[in-house]
Amino acid sequence: MLSPHAHDWPGDVVALASGTTLMARGEQMSHVLHLDAGRATLGLRAPGGFAQRMGVIEGPCWLNATCAVLGVPALVDAVADTDVAVRRVPLPAFQATLAALPEAARSVLHDVAQGHRQQAELAISRLAKDAEARCAEWLLRHAEPAPETPGTLAVMLNQRKRLIAAQLGIAPETFSRVLRQLRERSLISGSGRVLNLVDLNGLRALAGA
Repeated sequence: MLSPHAHDWPGDVVALASGTTLMARGEQMSHVLHLDAGRATLGLRAPGGFAQRMGVIEGPCWLNATCAVLGVPALVDAVADTDVAVRRVPLPAFQATLAALPEAARSVLHDVAQGHRQQAELAISRLAKDAEARCAEWLLRHAEPAPETPGTLAVMLNQRKRLIAAQLGIAPETFSRVLRQLRERSLISGSGRVLNLVDLNGLRALAGA
């Protein structure tokens, strides 16, 4: 349905260096991108690198054709691992080609794209849960009797958050985000160097203990 031959599609081919952001999650697209040659990493970026990596793709392949079919922004970021060649098909031209397809073909293509999107959303959800589970496990492992509240447990943040995040295999921004989410769910409290473990059973369930 979408021609595997990139040269069948109108658009310009650009050469981009390794490290170039090819696709950014949440941004509305103006072009549909085909990776003619080279390799790219997909995942969720944070300042300084990827917070979560979802995989590596190699050209030739489409980058955001699913988004164009569904009319939605990208769910993930894509960054070139090598020097790459990317064909940029203007979105109106891509949509015109889709509109020219038989109705049955458009229906099948939409269903396939929707299934792909749902798989990507599930993968992202699992990545987020993995980060929460790792943080919950770390908090339980480092719990000590709270110095100011007898009978409760707390974690003293004696290291910089960046170092703790590195131990957990996540970005510092991800670690801060997960701690905020745990506070919002009343699993922990405190925003300084002392984190109080409010709901031990909830943390154990999150950690899979």
